Amino acid sequence: MILVNGQPSDRVDALDRGLAYGDGVFRTVRTAAGAPLWWRDQYAKLACDCAALALGCPDEAVLRDEVGRVAGEGAALAKIILTRGAGMRGYAPPSGQTATRIVMGLPLPAHAHPESADGIAARWCTLRLARQPRLAGIKHLSRLENVLARAEWDDPAILEGILCDTDGMLIGGVMSNLLWVAQGILHTPDLSASGVAGVTRTRVLRAAPRLGLDTRIDRFPAAAILAAEEVMICNSILGVRPIVRLDHAHCPSAGWSARLNTALHEETD
Repeated sequence: MILVNGQPSDRVDALDRGLAYGDGVFRTVRTAAGAPLWWRDQYAKLACDCAALALGCPDEAVLRDEVGRVAGEGAALAKIILTRGAGMRGYAPPSGQTATRIVMGLPLPAHAHPESADGIAARWCTLRLARQPRLAGIKHLSRLENVLARAEWDDPAILEGILCDTDGMLIGGVMSNLLWVAQGILHTPDLSASGVAGVTRTRVLRAAPRLGLDTRIDRFPAAAILAAEEVMICNSILGVRPIVRLDHAHCPSAGWSARLNTALHEETD
């Protein structure tokens, strides 16, 4: 099911600014038994991203109700898209604009099912992400860099591509955030100038101290992950997954992904 502004529909205005300019934000939420997982964090991140773009955020109760309406009875996904709404041509955001709210239910992709929760193969992407602090961390609709990065491979055995910025510093995966453990410290790239700061990354960083892990957020060169005990990706669909192969290099697994996945679900809304 797809809801547009609360009504069943699969159409939006051709003048919608989300279509014309990528002027909006989105979230992909995992659901179970018709309820969104980690909803408190998901809505807080959505509201934060809306505020960064001066975009009105829907009422939490309204949005949660719509997620429940589109969610299936089993494990599934709900995608929330918010745009600045329809407007005439020109970059200037119109004042008093009525936002467009799209909520859709989607099946879980094959790689998100429990039986697929093994280590994954990844590759380095050649595309470099632009540095733009004004948009950094936000899950906005302008995702062309990710589209072009994902177009770099068609091997179904490779689940993810690892991205650096134009300075050669690690940022994350095409669809995920990047984590690694080295010398007893959980590392993740600084996303203050590029990339998306995902909800699962936030929850992992909160959970790490319960596992006795210190955390470090910084700018790291690509070589930083080569000597790690375990390199991982995370997002709200996959949870935490270890990378066991990066291009032709084998990556060790030290069991941190399983422990972090358990810790992720210890904290409930």
